[in-house]
Amino acid sequence: MESDRVSRQNYSGHGSALAQVYNHIILPLANSRDKKTQVFWGIRDFEHRFGRAPEGMWLSETAADTETLDMLAQHGLKFTILAPSQASHAREIGKRTWRDVNGVRIDPTRAYLMRLPSRRTINVFFYDGPVSQAIAFERLLSNGENFARRLVGSFDDGRSWDQLVHIATDGESYGHHHRHGEMALAYALHYLESKKLARLTNYGEFLEKHPPTHEVRIHEKSAWSCVHGVGRWMADCGCNSGGHPGWNQAWRNPLRNTLDWLRDELAPLFESKAREYLRDPWAARNEYISIILDRSQENREKFLAEHASRSLKEEERVTVFELLELQRHAMLMYTSCGWFFDELTGIETVQVVQYAARALQLAGEIFQRDFEPAFLERFAAARSNLPEHSDGRSIYGKFVKPAMIDWPKAVAHYAISCLFQQYAQQTRIFSFTFEDEHRQLLSSGKTRLAVGRAKVTSEITHESQVLAYAILHMGEHNLTGGVRRFDSPEAYDAMFREIKTAYESADFPQTIRLMDHHFGQADYSLSSLFKDEQRHILNEILASTREDLENRFRLITERYAPLMKFLQAARVPLPTALDVASELVLHGDIRRHLAADTLDIERLRSLLQEAQAYGDRVLDSDLSFAVKTKMEQMMRRLSEHPEEVELMKSIELLAELVMPLPLGLNLWKVQNSYWEMLQSMFPHFRKRAAEGDETAQAWAARFVSLGDRLGFARQQVEPATVPLKAAA
Repeated sequence: MESDRVSRQNYSGHGSALAQVYNHIILPLANSRDKKTQVFWGIRDFEHRFGRAPEGMWLSETAADTETLDMLAQHGLKFTILAPSQASHAREIGKRTWRDVNGVRIDPTRAYLMRLPSRRTINVFFYDGPVSQAIAFERLLSNGENFARRLVGSFDDGRSWDQLVHIATDGESYGHHHRHGEMALAYALHYLESKKLARLTNYGEFLEKHPPTHEVRIHEKSAWSCVHGVGRWMADCGCNSGGHPGWNQAWRNPLRNTLDWLRDELAPLFESKAREYLRDPWAARNEYISIILDRSQENREKFLAEHASRSLKEEERVTVFELLELQRHAMLMYTSCGWFFDELTGIETVQVVQYAARALQLAGEIFQRDFEPAFLERFAAARSNLPEHSDGRSIYGKFVKPAMIDWPKAVAHYAISCLFQQYAQQTRIFSFTFEDEHRQLLSSGKTRLAVGRAKVTSEITHESQVLAYAILHMGEHNLTGGVRRFDSPEAYDAMFREIKTAYESADFPQTIRLMDHHFGQADYSLSSLFKDEQRHILNEILASTREDLENRFRLITERYAPLMKFLQAARVPLPTALDVASELVLHGDIRRHLAADTLDIERLRSLLQEAQAYGDRVLDSDLSFAVKTKMEQMMRRLSEHPEEVELMKSIELLAELVMPLPLGLNLWKVQNSYWEMLQSMFPHFRKRAAEGDETAQAWAARFVSLGDRLGFARQQVEPATVPLKAAA
């Protein structure tokens, strides 16, 4: 948002940020209603984030047809960007003859006007294809200066008009696909400006100063990453990632057909049901973006006041938001990456089917009808390239159904989490709020028991239920439990007394039998947790396991320490068991020293010197993460308490110790913190130092020294400017 504000200052009031199709749907394959909502949501989302109306919109995969472009123009958008291969004919405005520009012969250095059947118009920019291709596939980002020169090379002295050189690539190119690509881009822009090789601008400013002199026609249903139009998102057209030459993508068509069936099956039911509560269901769906962006109670009330046809009861309000969520997922399931890659079991494709599953789940609740069998009958026509996964029906059962969250599963997650962390009476976890009506945690030895009753509320739909739970943890990963609704407080109290009595008697088999009796066959375990929380709890379990192992191995290393020293002095390899034991103990000692509130630098130095003999068996990614975390914590504390010179010295000494080690440290947060202090705090201390303040002089000297350790280079500049610059 800040960079867009700065761009408006630099480019005649035109911001550089672009709106985008809301959830990356291929609009030429969407129906007219979804096209409209996607564009409307994209605009409103942009306005929410940037505080202004967008001038242009990026189309998913630059996929376009006339109706899509007309939809942009209808919503007040001035321009979009397409691939040069999408242009078919062009002509000078006012001339009668069209020139064939097929085969990427469109001139990308100017803006074009496209006249639409509705008599609206939209401006189109066609990016420079060869340079964009070189960024993606020819390692152009390996050198910022070469990148800048390649851009300049796209200007043609034979043209008599002001030219626009512009490119379009995946954002992942800058840092993900090409390491330090973002630095190459930054340097290229700096090089262009400092050498006065070109003037930087953006599409909005260029369009204002250089209105189109030519108009264009495009290929209908075309995109930048499919030479077959938009076949990549609907058919086995031959476009794929190229990583599996024996595979096919015949699954794309049945996947799209299945989702189209679901969309068209649910649309009339949505409209009919929603009309019981809303004046215009489809207009309400468009405006639902205001709730997605702000789910506060106040905003919900405002939304219902504007769209409800009458005063609604609480359960009717819940139904309204369930209906709108159903429609949201009926669009999310068309997110383009679901078709882009090679295999039906890819995470992107599974994700779009999970969106469809949520639509199925909501439809079942609202319309009291099971749509899943008919969905799976159609989805079974999609065949995996991997024999073990068979078809869409099998994949749904393996990867989609287990990920679906219902009320009991949500409460099971909460109950299991209660065993490992302290919750307040009311707690928010992801999109659910849990409020305890009763909860008791009991422990005996390494076992723990959680029994309780909680009200769970969806923050999305505001639907709520009250469910009881009992979860028994027997240590390590051994955990079992159940969730159900009790019809009366008396039935719940009786269950609680029986299970508690058995547990407090340490009769764990009877405890489990009673849980099975009251909850049915107990079938919740660690695998019932939401994935992020599952990893967190497993890390806690592993931490205690690791601590137990370290203590056992420490006894071994202490027992055989004299022998180990003798063998090392004699240059005789340690027995494997002793080598592994000492390695694990050393690794643990280093982590503990890094986690301590006060660093013992000399002890840490000794441990790290010892660790170098083990190489990456001790100096591994876990240790790298521990070092990074410690340095981030220390820099964060320094930015809050900049006067702590001793803390600054400790950071410098730690950096001196770890920077030469083969840890592959990722210190960008540390360096960013230093850079922010450099701009916000250093000028103040430097000014005081120049006035003779000895404390400020010592601080500034130490700060500059820390910068040296963190990879910053000294520069002699005026006090009013930033005195140091990040080294490449």
